[in-house]
Amino acid sequence: MAVTRGQTAVTSGSNSTRSVPSRVVPPVELPADPDRLAREAAARLGWDGVVLPHRKLFGRHVSVVARLRSEAHAERIAIGVEPVTDRATVATWTWPELAPTAPPAAVRVVGVLAVARHWRTGMAAAVPFARYGEAAMVLPTSAALSHDYVDNCLPRARAYGLGVVTADEDVTMELDLASRVDRITLGEDPVSRWINEMAYEQLLALEAPAPAE
Repeated sequence: MAVTRGQTAVTSGSNSTRSVPSRVVPPVELPADPDRLAREAAARLGWDGVVLPHRKLFGRHVSVVARLRSEAHAERIAIGVEPVTDRATVATWTWPELAPTAPPAAVRVVGVLAVARHWRTGMAAAVPFARYGEAAMVLPTSAALSHDYVDNCLPRARAYGLGVVTADEDVTMELDLASRVDRITLGEDPVSRWINEMAYEQLLALEAPAPAE
């Protein structure tokens, strides 16, 4: 005969016990693929640019929203400098002795989006990019229905200047928190130049013409 005490089942004639979970919580799922969620979120945030395909940058899965700088792009074509994705090479462009001859940044990064199932994952992905400009995270609505989200996520996102967008099962977007543009950000450095080159490469790889400025 088996006797259950709390969450532990004890079997007669045996010293063995086994744990019986009281509740199984299904994992939170994204309501659509990350690329679609990023496109919808960028529109909800009012970010005017091309939402580039989801990719990994610095070990974080993000979507960059960018616009082509037509004059700088034309100059790059004239001098024969295509996108450069080697970080060591790009880092030299910020050296004082090489900065005057470095190729111009051919895109403007409008913002960076992190699509995640949980706000902690999204925040870890988005915060490093908030040092250079606008950044936001996209979460399933179900992940926002908790005291943890209200008490911990939103205050921290506000402190970092992150935007927060939630998507329900019909991919209807709600802007829970707008990203801040009135904060101090870092100037151009090797990291921002490399991100710019990666976005430039993705923009040129698209078949459709990219919005320019």
